[in-house]
Amino acid sequence: MDKLAMTETIMAAKADKGWSWEEIAAQVGLNPVFVTSACLGQSSMPREYGEKLTAALGLSGEVVEALAVCPMKGTEQAVPTDPLVYRFYEIMQVYGTSVKEIIHEKFGDGIMSAIDFTLDVDRQEDPKGDRVVVTMNGKFLPYKIW
Repeated sequence: MDKLAMTETIMAAKADKGWSWEEIAAQVGLNPVFVTSACLGQSSMPREYGEKLTAALGLSGEVVEALAVCPMKGTEQAVPTDPLVYRFYEIMQVYGTSVKEIIHEKFGDGIMSAIDFTLDVDRQEDPKGDRVVVTMNGKFLPYKIW
């Protein structure tokens, strides 16, 4: 089973159960963003967690194996046209250099890890319209001097 077939199988089972990603992640014992990423084929999921996911969704061992395969990440070459995903590109176009400057001031010359990293999405109620709260938390990795 390839990653595309795996994702289609998982999405069908998710729809059949009527579960949210948070409910599925609770069954697996991992962060909802990570579980979603693995189910969409962008992250690999260790077999022990894949087994929990497939047991919860009633799926086969083929899905466990497909989840464990290391994916080709970020294969999208064009800027996405989906409005929500595009907004993240837009945010980085407008604020990316400012974030970079502030990180360099606070930490020095380096990058934020996308490997030693967590990402959480929360809802904050607001009388003017609910807010989306995205928290990115990555380890700072200084550039090596040699």
